[in-house]
Amino acid sequence: MFSKKVEFLKAIPVWAEGLEKEINRHLMFNTNIDFTDKKNTVIRLTASCAYSVKVNGEFFAMGPARAGHGHYRVDEYVLDNVLDGAANKIEILVAGYNQNSFYWLDQPSFLCAEILKDGEAIAWTSANRDDFKAYNFAERVVKVQRYSFQRPAAEVYDYNRKTDYTAPVKLVHATAEDKVFIERGIFYPEYEKEPAKSIICKGTVGVSEKDSYYDDRAIVNVGEMIKGFPIDELEVCSVWEAQKLDFDATDYTVSDNAPIILPKDTFAVYDMGKNSNGLMGFDIECEEDITLYALFDEIILDNDPNKIDITRLTCSNVIMWKLPKGKYSILSYEPYGYKYLRMVSMGGSAKISDMHIRRVGFYMPDKKIKTDNPKLKAVFDAAIETFRQNVCDIYMDCASRERGGWLCDSFFTSRVEKTLTGKSEVERNFLENFLQPDSFKCIPQGMLPMCYPGDHYDYSFIPNWAMWYVVELEEYLARSGDVEFIESAKPKMYALLNYFKGLENSDGLLEHLKSWVFVEWSKANDFVQDINFPSNMLYSKMKKVMSRLYNDKTLADEAEALDKKIKELSFGGKFFRDNAVYEDGKLVLTENYTEACQYYAFHTGVATPEEFPELWETLLKDFGPQRKQTGKWSEVYFANAFIGNYLRLDLLNIYGYNEEILDNMEGYFYYMAEQTGTLWEHDGTYASCCHGFASHVIYWFDKLGMLE
Repeated sequence: MFSKKVEFLKAIPVWAEGLEKEINRHLMFNTNIDFTDKKNTVIRLTASCAYSVKVNGEFFAMGPARAGHGHYRVDEYVLDNVLDGAANKIEILVAGYNQNSFYWLDQPSFLCAEILKDGEAIAWTSANRDDFKAYNFAERVVKVQRYSFQRPAAEVYDYNRKTDYTAPVKLVHATAEDKVFIERGIFYPEYEKEPAKSIICKGTVGVSEKDSYYDDRAIVNVGEMIKGFPIDELEVCSVWEAQKLDFDATDYTVSDNAPIILPKDTFAVYDMGKNSNGLMGFDIECEEDITLYALFDEIILDNDPNKIDITRLTCSNVIMWKLPKGKYSILSYEPYGYKYLRMVSMGGSAKISDMHIRRVGFYMPDKKIKTDNPKLKAVFDAAIETFRQNVCDIYMDCASRERGGWLCDSFFTSRVEKTLTGKSEVERNFLENFLQPDSFKCIPQGMLPMCYPGDHYDYSFIPNWAMWYVVELEEYLARSGDVEFIESAKPKMYALLNYFKGLENSDGLLEHLKSWVFVEWSKANDFVQDINFPSNMLYSKMKKVMSRLYNDKTLADEAEALDKKIKELSFGGKFFRDNAVYEDGKLVLTENYTEACQYYAFHTGVATPEEFPELWETLLKDFGPQRKQTGKWSEVYFANAFIGNYLRLDLLNIYGYNEEILDNMEGYFYYMAEQTGTLWEHDGTYASCCHGFASHVIYWFDKLGMLE
C-alpha cells in the first residue's frame, strides 16, 4: 500500500525569489497566532530540504520525513499543549542545502506550511499574503565546507550578524520542480532531552599553524560530483580552524555535569555516558566576545579524554560559533553522534550550563530481556540504543557520518522494527521511497540506488545491494501481508533483473559486475572480479525470491541451475572460493577463500549442512569470535561485523544452535557495548560505532524466547 496524497487547504510552496537553488541558504519564517482558545490548533508542513520549528522560543519539532525525488511527506502536529494563550510566535527555520548527499536530496528549496484552527486554515505560506514572513537567517554562515561526503554543509554561526526582521524577503511560488505531497505514515520523534553525564577533562588551549590539514574529498574535491563551495570561496573551514588548536590537559578530575566557567582559551570535555545522537544543546553566558567550538567523536584515543579525533569518522566533527557578549540558548540545527564532547572558549570567558542532547529517533520500545547474564543484558541495551538512534524517518546505516538509507543494512534493521513494535511502518516508507521516482539519475537503467533518498552524482552504485532489496521484499510481505505493495514493485524488480541479465555469461553466472561490488567489509571485497561467487550466490537467492513473489517458474529453474554451477566452480574441496578470473581468455579458479563467502553459501541456500556436513561442522566448531586467538584455518580470511559475522549468527539461529548464538553474541558484541553503549559497523573503532543493522541481535534474542 502506497502513502496517500495530501492536499494543503490554502498553503503553496514558497521561497525567496531567485534563491531556490542557492547552496546552504537558510530562511527564517515567522508567524504570530493571536487567540485565547488554543484547542484544535494544528500545523501542517513540509519543506526542502529540512525545517526546524520553535513555538514561543522553544524547540518543538524538526523534519520532514524523507521521501523519493519529487515527493514530500507532510508532517502534522497538534499545537494545543505548547501554545501559551493570546499571543504565540511560530518560527520555522528552513535549510535549503542544494547539495547532493546521502541524507537530504538535492532539490530546490521551499516551505509549504499552514496552521489550522478547528479544521480551517488561519495562516499559510503564500506569495501574496504575509501570514508567514521570511527573512534571510544571517547568523548561519553560508560559505563553509561540507560536514562529510555523505552529508551537506557543516554548521558555522556568527552571532555578530543579526537577522534583519524589518526586511522580509520577497516570497514567490516555488515551482522549479513538480511536487507530490504525501502523508508521513510513521511515528513522530519525542525529542527527549538527555543531560551529559559528567565533565572528565579540562585544560588550556594554544593556537599554531599546522603543516597540513584535513583534506577529505568533501572539502578539496567539490564540483559537479560533490556539490559545495571551492576552497578559495570558503569564508571559513571550521575543521581547519579547529585543527589549529593545541590542547594541554591540566585536570582529569571527574565532576558532575554542573554549570562550568571556561576562562579565556580553555576547554572542558564532557562524557555523555554513552554514544548518543541528536541535537546538541546548552546555555551559555559570554563575559566578552568569544569564538566557541564544539569538537566531538564517538570514542577517545588511548583512553585519554584529551584525545578526541574530530576527523576519525571522515567527518568535520565540529560546530563553530562566534558569540558577542551576552546570553544564549544554543541548539544545533542537525543531529550529530558522539560520546565525548570538547567545548572550547577562545578569546574570552564563558559560563556553560545545561549541556544536553535532544534525541531525534525512535521512541523507547516496551521490550526487556530475560537473562541473568550481565554481558548479554549490556549487548541488548546497546542494541536498543543503536536501533533508536538509527531509525527515525527511514532506516539509517549510521546516524552520525551519513544518516543514509542503505540497502542490505535495512534487511537486518527491518526485522528489529517488527520484533519491537509488531509493525513495519518505517520499512514500508523506506521501501516505498525507492519506488517513487520513475528513474534515477547517474546510475544505469533498472538499477536501484545503494542508499536512498540520496543523489549519487559520482555514478556509484552497489549491484549487490539492489539484490538485497528483492530479498527484503519477500520478508516485508511476510511481515505485513501487503500484497498490493509487492505488485506495485514488480515493474522495478523485473527492470532490475533485466539489468543483471545483461551481465550473465553462457553459464548464467554474473561476471564483470560494475561499480562498487560489495560483499562485506573484509578481504572479501578484494576478490570481486571477474566472477564473484558470493555475488552470484546472492543473485541466485534474488531469483528464487522473485520466482515466489511473482509465480515465475522460469526464474526458479534458472536459480537451480545457477546453484549447481556455483557449487561446481566455487567449492574447492574444503571451502567455497570467492572468485574466478580470466587469464588469456580462459577462466581460472583462484585460491582466494574468505569466511564471508562460506556464510553467503549457506545463507543464500546454495549450500546446506546436509550437503556439506564437513564444512558446516568446521564453521560451527572452528570459526567464530575465538578464531583470531586460535589461528585455525589461517588460509581463510576473517569475516567482519558487516555482514559476515551477522550472517554467521543468523545461520546459527536458522539451524537451532541456541547456546552457540549466545556465546558468539557475547564474544562479538560485549566489548562494543562496554566501550560505547552501542554496536558498531566493524569489529574495531575505525568507522561508525553506532550502526543500525547491528541492532539485529534483538531479533535473535527474540527468536531465543528471551524478550518480554
